[in-house]
Amino acid sequence: MSTEMREFQIFVKPVGARCNLRCSYCYYLDREPLAAKVKGGRMSYVLLERYISQHIEASTEKEIIFSWHGGEPCLAGLDFFRKAVQLQKHYLPAGRTILNGIQTNATLITDEWGRFFRDEGFVAGISLDGPEKYHDINRVRHDKGGTLSDALKGLDIFRKHNVPYEFLCVVSNENVHSPLEIYRFFKDLGAAWITFLPMVERDGSGLSNASARSVGSLDFGRFLAAIFDEWIERDIGKVKVQIFEEALRTAFSQEHTLCIFKKECGGVPVVEINGDFYSCDHYVDHEHLIGNIADTELAGLIDHPAQKAFGKAKRNTLPRYCLECGVLDMCNGECPKNRFITSPDGEPGLNYLCEGYKYFFTHCRPFVSEVARIWREQSNQASP
Repeated sequence: MSTEMREFQIFVKPVGARCNLRCSYCYYLDREPLAAKVKGGRMSYVLLERYISQHIEASTEKEIIFSWHGGEPCLAGLDFFRKAVQLQKHYLPAGRTILNGIQTNATLITDEWGRFFRDEGFVAGISLDGPEKYHDINRVRHDKGGTLSDALKGLDIFRKHNVPYEFLCVVSNENVHSPLEIYRFFKDLGAAWITFLPMVERDGSGLSNASARSVGSLDFGRFLAAIFDEWIERDIGKVKVQIFEEALRTAFSQEHTLCIFKKECGGVPVVEINGDFYSCDHYVDHEHLIGNIADTELAGLIDHPAQKAFGKAKRNTLPRYCLECGVLDMCNGECPKNRFITSPDGEPGLNYLCEGYKYFFTHCRPFVSEVARIWREQSNQASP
């Protein structure tokens, strides 16, 4: 194991982009042809073993985290994940632990899956977009039928078997105007952790325009602010909302944990169904193909100069408007994939969501500053 600290979270895709649903906003659908070329439509056991052994070897933390993504990773089958866990236990060094996370639409979950996830300590990220009138707009089957009822059945199985879960909610132009309805929906489902994912897609015109169903930037900021106000009043200590947690990290001078808010990115690469290693889930293209784990050790791909350059470009390409912003420490320009508009002074590379993030982070800044003040006072009192 390397003595150099290496921070990463790999999105491994055992079935590539294959999915039993056809969500209209899925940005990964164009990767489906790759899965079709792989025998059986899932990662081979030979490649799986190579990946797991290399992942463990590349990890420098005491807890080693595996993140299973798709498409819908459950399409790999329960036996695949039994094999994965068996291999993890085989290669795990003494004194270290493994945590598995799986992102799922929950529509394929059975009691057998629930028992397995419970027994092996998996954490599930469940994709839900709110009540049926919002969820079923975009999260549909191939026949365009809605999926919320099936997803909630899966959620019930997770609950039955005490599998820890969190919610991932895509915020689009359809549900952004109902922040408290969305938030309370998740609270009613027993949410302990919620992540709100802004949907931003280009309109295909080649201009700096987002599609009509993309979330409006300022609308997203107001959405977050409305939920934040209710969270402060009722839910601190009960519900964790990822973006609120990230904002509060600045009160304690802590580095962000979420890649989109880090100063540099590149720590969340992808290992595809065939072993290809890409810089990021949003940059699975020829330009960002770093190599393949069948030819190059995973640690070498993570540390590859091209991967490092990809991560540093996030910081190095910030427009001056960002560098002079009062909430830069909270945002850091967000994800580079969304930097396709121009700043007020005409400089390219501003994030499409800038106005919304600036609104929200300015809104929550007084609370964050007060938390920082109290923390400093308590730290000073505790000092000898």
